[in-house]
Amino acid sequence: MGYLCGMSKKVRVRFAPSPTGGLHLGGVRTVLYNYLFAKKHGGDFIVRIEDTDQSRYVPGAEEYIFDCLRWCGLEPDESVQHGGDFGPYRQSERKPLYRDYAEKLIAQGDAYYAFDTPAELEAMREQYKSDQNPAPQYDHTLRLRMRNSLTLSPEEVDRLLSAGTPHVIRILMPGTGMIGFTDMIRGEVSFDMSTVDDKVLLKADGMPTYHLAVVVDDHLMQISHAFRGEEWLPSAPVHVRLWEKLFGRAAMPEWAHLPLILGPNGKLSKRDGAKYGFPVFAMNWTDPKTGENVEGFRERGFLPEAFINLLALLGWNDGTEKELFSLEELVQAFSMERVHSSGAKFDYEKAKWFNHEWLLREPVQRLAFSVRSQFESLSSLSSLNSLKWEKIVALVRDRCHLLTDFVEQTRYFFEYPQEVDRAAIEPKWNAEKTSFFHELVTRYGSETEWQAAKLEELFKSLASERSIKPGELMLPLRIMLVGGKFGPGVFDIADILGKEETIQRIGLLTAQLSNN
Repeated sequence: MGYLCGMSKKVRVRFAPSPTGGLHLGGVRTVLYNYLFAKKHGGDFIVRIEDTDQSRYVPGAEEYIFDCLRWCGLEPDESVQHGGDFGPYRQSERKPLYRDYAEKLIAQGDAYYAFDTPAELEAMREQYKSDQNPAPQYDHTLRLRMRNSLTLSPEEVDRLLSAGTPHVIRILMPGTGMIGFTDMIRGEVSFDMSTVDDKVLLKADGMPTYHLAVVVDDHLMQISHAFRGEEWLPSAPVHVRLWEKLFGRAAMPEWAHLPLILGPNGKLSKRDGAKYGFPVFAMNWTDPKTGENVEGFRERGFLPEAFINLLALLGWNDGTEKELFSLEELVQAFSMERVHSSGAKFDYEKAKWFNHEWLLREPVQRLAFSVRSQFESLSSLSSLNSLKWEKIVALVRDRCHLLTDFVEQTRYFFEYPQEVDRAAIEPKWNAEKTSFFHELVTRYGSETEWQAAKLEELFKSLASERSIKPGELMLPLRIMLVGGKFGPGVFDIADILGKEETIQRIGLLTAQLSNN
């Protein structure tokens, strides 16, 4: 808790996604760590939409992000949907205020106007490219060779601005010295400023880049702690410099750069789902531009509790062997000191294990409701007694890792199996077994106490009378009822199927085997 010592301001954290597509599991983990930290310390969790790059904006993506967070149970305290005292929470609606801060930097000598055209920028990259410098940057070594307010006269700059000449505003980074900060995960981090280019702060359309917007918005929204992926570490020198020049170093939030989530072959990207055969998005996402559909964890059959649990442990643990945490338990246990600095490898089989464990934990009434949505094509389910449905779900859930598994594990309760594994019975089928099952149908037909224990008792009693080992008869009975070598206790299945359906299925396959 060292990073909170002496801190008097309220904890306020934010997740700032760009509405450009599906929400990657790494993004959800960032949300989760923000949420846990805020709730642990009685703070606020804010969602701010960073839509400054309008060329990448995707219709529907913003709504999708909030739907994902709602499914995960990670509701913000403030956002475009939840309101709050620090809005607007969409950057495109905050556009006018960013120029004021950019102009302040220019007035201080910490930024400058750049009038270079795209063609001139491309020419610069070609002209100064070399083996030692294959990708020249707009930095302290080249800015005095370009068309900007550092090289043009004040009169020419005023003329260009008055004429509405397209321009950007760039930060003026020193060409020497070091700059750094204390990362809550990585400790002291420093950068050589001679390697940092003069990033664009305000684009030609008047919209800020991420660099300016994130600093200004974090300040105005009183963000106390900022957690983001480690891919943003290279941008940290620019952001620290902006904090120093605009608001003072003391006002800067505590930062933590989270480790990457790794796939089988490096960083797990948004495009890796199809490659590896498992989801990488929280929920299904359909790209409106391409029509491409990408499967999500929700649609694959994950419970939100399991999804949150597995993400929490991708880069964090509480110092014990404990693996199963509810959201409330995570809030109590979470600390940023125990977040790892190295990448965490995503294991889909382990993810399914988490889901299986949560399927077993889930109250059967809630689980039955969740599973029902998987059976929309089965009209017979709609008329099924809810208590009977809950009994079915409870009976098979220890065999399921995903909600979607319940379809195959329970379909035979609602319809006669489309495929029956007769090959597993036929080699050892004989007249003795035909006689046994004919008699079993007769005895089951007259039974008034239709319960699993009673059905098993009748079955074993008849087997004893016929001097047949029950084990030789159990597999045929199972395949008669469910079609294959799977399912829970066969007498539990018969109990739920009911007398009429059980007798009909036994009689049907017995007749087919006898004819052969």
